Amino acid sequence: MDRKRKVLVVGSGGREHALCWKLAASPRVGEVLCAPGNAGIQRHARCVPVGATDLDGLVALARSEGVDLTVVGPEAPLAAGLVDRFQAEGLRAFGPARAAARLEASKVFTKDLMARAGIPSAGYRVFEDLGAALAHIAGIETFPVVLKADGLAAGKGVIVARDRGEAEDAARLILEARAFGEAGRRLVVEDFLAGEEASFMAVTDGRTVLPLATSQDHKPVFDGDRGPNTGGMGAYSPAPVVTPAVFDAVMERIMRPTVAFMDREGCPYRGVLYGGLMIQEGEPRVLEFNCRFGDPEAQPILMRLRSDLMELFEAAEAGRLDEVRLEWDPRAAVCVVLASKGYPGGYEKGKVIHGLEEAAAMEDVMVFHAGTAMEDGRYVTAGGRVLGVTALGDDIQEAIHRAYQAVERISWEGMHYRTDIGAKAARHLGG
Repeated sequence: MDRKRKVLVVGSGGREHALCWKLAASPRVGEVLCAPGNAGIQRHARCVPVGATDLDGLVALARSEGVDLTVVGPEAPLAAGLVDRFQAEGLRAFGPARAAARLEASKVFTKDLMARAGIPSAGYRVFEDLGAALAHIAGIETFPVVLKADGLAAGKGVIVARDRGEAEDAARLILEARAFGEAGRRLVVEDFLAGEEASFMAVTDGRTVLPLATSQDHKPVFDGDRGPNTGGMGAYSPAPVVTPAVFDAVMERIMRPTVAFMDREGCPYRGVLYGGLMIQEGEPRVLEFNCRFGDPEAQPILMRLRSDLMELFEAAEAGRLDEVRLEWDPRAAVCVVLASKGYPGGYEKGKVIHGLEEAAAMEDVMVFHAGTAMEDGRYVTAGGRVLGVTALGDDIQEAIHRAYQAVERISWEGMHYRTDIGAKAARHLGG
């Protein structure tokens, strides 16, 4: 084998911890850097205090450190054009260019693209004027409806309105109060899609589309999918709702056509393409696209990946993805997110975390850090989503049991988590 690579991972959450952990295990990798990283990532990578959207700082870091490949975790630096900037500087980066990242950065761009490409999704209307939006809502006869801020809102810019009053309030919140900032400059009002959600991720080099293991996220903050949406409260893989027939339909009707259409449009998509799907009676439709690994879906997916992650990223970046075959652990994986009290609203930081070592020492368990810091030699909370406790099991029930066994060993003041992660999968399988 030729010399070992130096890899830079951009980001600071649980997804980035999982990426650093998996890349550090690659025989191709000599060192992993993470900018800015977090307290847990330090175990697998050298953390450098450069922000994820500090494009100048990241370019300087990659150049000074002789980084061979930069892997971009979150959506914000992709939408800001980090990959374009790296390519202009002669540096290698894995992820979509800014124009392609509009698939996540702009709901309007994506809805228009899907309409033109014939990708199955919900009917929609776009508004910039509150009066026009309210007039449209007044004429809606069937509820619920879905209202979305056009731009990036950390996974929280989507509101499901159960009646006309809620829809009017949501429109005012997005367009008038600008609760999601500039993301709310435009409003998308969508038909509601019934069914069961699933996350479908694939790696693409712009031509070849290589699917990853299926997964399912849990967005609402409380059990039973109640409460406001979050960045994700837990995930599992595989997702039984994605049957072999559904899997084939997603690839043939959604993933491959989307990548091919963008290529024809002169906007090739390279990186991770994430389809947030709604599946009803075996028919998949797109709720949204993301332009990176899901968080927390990345955690159970990477726990199950047996192949070399660095080989996958290098092949995708170089346009050689057709040469790659992925191998998966047949076992199931479950990730339970531990969050701060009050999340996704306001929350306190600096709470001392207990039991980390005991949980991490369990067999087939990884505790991925998201919002943590180190103070006086102790791990403390530093974010809304703090940890992603992820476990493997021979089946989904065993993975659920093991993950929650590990969760029980961890505590801090105000710790909150859902107790039903994986329950949908268990029901599918008769558990």
